[in-house]
Amino acid sequence: MNLISVNLGQERVLERRDRTERTGIFKFPTDKPVRVTKLGLEGDVIVSKKHHGGPDQAVYVYGMGDYEWWSQALGKDIAPGTFGENLTISELESGQFNIGDYLHTPEVTLQVTAPRIPCSTFAGRMDDPQWVKRFRQAERPGLYCRVLREGLVRTGDAVSMEIYQGETISIPEMFRDFYEKNKSEENLRRQLKAPIAIRARRDLEKELQR
Repeated sequence: MNLISVNLGQERVLERRDRTERTGIFKFPTDKPVRVTKLGLEGDVIVSKKHHGGPDQAVYVYGMGDYEWWSQALGKDIAPGTFGENLTISELESGQFNIGDYLHTPEVTLQVTAPRIPCSTFAGRMDDPQWVKRFRQAERPGLYCRVLREGLVRTGDAVSMEIYQGETISIPEMFRDFYEKNKSEENLRRQLKAPIAIRARRDLEKELQR
């Protein structure tokens, strides 16, 4: 695999039917090397910090394998960065990953922590009121990652995947379970044993206490 595109967010105003909002979902490729820190890519804009960013969701990754599927489904080409990802990687399909798996570039190591859950801002970005439903049904959510090794990334960098050896759950399973209203205690504890993102961990711990 290779790094097809490094994408940085620009703050934009997104016009919605009922309101306007500031967002950093609009991300565009850069041809310059970019430093990746524990909190994400330098120069990237994150507006909604309640739901995005932070040490466990520092980098969002999407793959050309998933983009190619969407291009066929939508009947049009989709440019890297359209889904708001920081890194676009050739051949990658998010459904093949587990929580905890690693992605290595020559200088940077990422660890997968969560699938991306679609929101109304994403639907506004895609100009499709049915987008949240379509994205959920497609089960190609992309990968949120924490940064284990900081460094520079560049378009063209080689990317390798390393399987996590600890207790885990697959990205499709965690994505589906997000929408499950009555999770079993066994399922909750299984997810909590995996190295999931802190936002997901807090939500699951609250569910376990009910």
